Amino acid sequence: MDATPQVLAVLDGLLASAAPEERGALWHLAEQGRELDANVVRLPPGAEVGEHQEDALDVLLVVLAGSGRLRTGGGEVLDLAPTTVTWLPRTSRRSLEAGPEGLAYLTVHRRRPGLAITPAVREPAREGGEAPCMLDLVCPECGRLSADRAPAFCSACGEPFPKR
Repeated sequence: MDATPQVLAVLDGLLASAAPEERGALWHLAEQGRELDANVVRLPPGAEVGEHQEDALDVLLVVLAGSGRLRTGGGEVLDLAPTTVTWLPRTSRRSLEAGPEGLAYLTVHRRRPGLAITPAVREPAREGGEAPCMLDLVCPECGRLSADRAPAFCSACGEPFPKR
């Protein structure tokens, strides 16, 4: 991995070159070996991102241009305008709606862990044979083995374990 700082994008130019009706990710962080993910997203006027919940990651949302509203799972409505920085904690429910001039924003969060093979069903222990598989006790984020037989969160990094 090249540890040299570098300019990856100039957001004013990126936003200015996007077509007015363009929707979705205009840019994303793609460098190898990174520990972060980042996206510049654009919603045209009146467009929405439906209510959803991110169970694994906290997300930082920074409004770059336009305006909009963020609705929380509790029904609160937060106004979004350029330079507004919003923290979206993991497990929070939220939806976004672009204002009359659209909404462009940057999201930043920890990089998602790669896909891992996990057992679908835990078989009852049998006498003799191979040692029990402990893959469901390995944290998908940091790879550490949990001492708890039914972990909810990793004691080392705090990530939630998949539901069984």
